[in-house]
Amino acid sequence: MDVPKNSQVVTPDNRRFPPRVCVDGFNIALPKGSGVATYGRNLIAALSTTGRSVSVLYGPASAYQADPVADTAAIADLPPPRSRINKRERWRRTLLSRFGRVADPVLLSDQIVWSFENQGRPPVDIGWTARDLYTISNRAFQKYGTVTPISFRQGDHLQPDVVHWTCPLPLYAKKAANLLTVHDLIPLRLPHTTTDDTSTYFRLVRTAIDRADHVIVVSERTKQDLVEMMGVDERRITNTYQAVSLPPELAERSDSDVCLDVEETLGLGWQEYFLYFGAVEPKKNLGRLIEAHLASQVSAPLVIVGGRGWLDEDENAFLDQIAALPDLRSDRVRRYPYMPFRLLISLIRGARGVVFPSLYEGFGLPVLEAMLLGAPVITSTAGSLPEVAGDAALSIDPYDVDAIRKAIRLIDSDSGLRKDLRLRGRMQANKFNPEAYALAVAGAYRKLGF
Repeated sequence: MDVPKNSQVVTPDNRRFPPRVCVDGFNIALPKGSGVATYGRNLIAALSTTGRSVSVLYGPASAYQADPVADTAAIADLPPPRSRINKRERWRRTLLSRFGRVADPVLLSDQIVWSFENQGRPPVDIGWTARDLYTISNRAFQKYGTVTPISFRQGDHLQPDVVHWTCPLPLYAKKAANLLTVHDLIPLRLPHTTTDDTSTYFRLVRTAIDRADHVIVVSERTKQDLVEMMGVDERRITNTYQAVSLPPELAERSDSDVCLDVEETLGLGWQEYFLYFGAVEPKKNLGRLIEAHLASQVSAPLVIVGGRGWLDEDENAFLDQIAALPDLRSDRVRRYPYMPFRLLISLIRGARGVVFPSLYEGFGLPVLEAMLLGAPVITSTAGSLPEVAGDAALSIDPYDVDAIRKAIRLIDSDSGLRKDLRLRGRMQANKFNPEAYALAVAGAYRKLGF
C-alpha cells in the first residue's frame, strides 16, 4: 500500500468514517465542460454512492464573504468575471503563491440557480473557495516554477481527508492525502496536436505525480504511458476506467419523438447520416475523416458537431472550402459548432453510424456514449480506443484514409452489420456502468486506507 507522503495527514488510528473527499473544481467550473469536467462529476457521484462525503474546491474571481448566498453566486457565475486586480497586486499574489493559500468553506445556497450549460450544480452541499486559486497557481508555476500548497480553514467537521485532483495542476493539499488522475500524455505523445509547451507540461505532470500519494488512470494505455514515458512505478497506479451514463429521460425517449427532433428540427433523415461529435482539433483526425467520407460517395451526409478546439485552422479551412463548392459536395458535410445536449442525444440515436477516428485518446467517452445510445461505431486502433470499443465497433488505422472510406461504405450498405453493432455496442457500453466504476474508485481509495 502507498504511504501518504504528507507527514500531517490523518493516520489509520484517527481517520474518520465516512472519509471526507474534496474534488478540485478547475474543470467543473468551466463555462463549457470538457471531458475532464464530465469525469469530475462522475467521480463525485461514484464517491457519494460508496459512502464518502464529497466537497468541491473552487477558485472564483471574488473574495470570500462568509455569506452562503454571495459566495455560492460567485462560484456559480459562468463565465466568471475577470479578476479586478492591478498588475502590481497580481505580481505580488503570484510571487507569494508558493507560501500557500487557504480555502474557506461555503455551505452552498439552494437559492442560487446554476447554469445548465455545464450540467448545473454538482451534487454536493459543501464547496471550498480560494480567490483566483487556479489562475494564480498556474501563473506562479509558469513564471517561477513554483507549486502552491493549499490548506483548508480549520474545522474538524469539514476538513478533507483526501483531495482528488482530476488532472495535473500545480497545487497540492497540506494535511490531507493527494490523489491524482492522469487522463493521457497526449502533449508528449503527439506534441504537434496541442498548443502546450512540452517542457512546461512535462514538469507539471512530473511535479504532480511526485506530490501525489497515488495516481489514478482511465485506461491501461495511459498506465503504460506513465510507466514508459514518466518512469512511474506501476504499483503507484490504479486503472479505474470511466463510467458512461446518460439521463434516462433523454436516453429512453421513444424513437418517434427522437425522429421528430432529427427530421423536423435538424432537417435530417432518420438513420440517413453519419455523425462525428467532439472537439475540432488535430488529434480528432477530421481532415482524414472528411476526405474519406467524400471519397466513399455514400449518399448519407457527414454531420460534424463540435466547437473550435486547439490548432483547428486546417480542419476549419477544409470545412469552409467544402461549404463553398458549387456542386452537391457542399451539402455532404454539415457543421454545427454547437448543439443543445438534448438534441445531441437525439442526433446520436438517429445516426446511421458514428465515426470517431481519433489519433489518440486516454479513454474515448464519445465511443461509449454512441454505443450506449445504439449507434453503430467506427473508431480507431490508436491509444485506448481498442480497450473501450472491444469487438463492438469497426476499428481502422486512423492514418489510413482508404480504410476509413471502406468502413463508411460497409456500414452504409450492410443493414445486418448495423444491427449487430448496435447490439454489441450496448453490451460493451454496459460494462462501463456507474456501479462498476464506483467499485473501481473505491478500490483505489482503499489502497490509501480511505
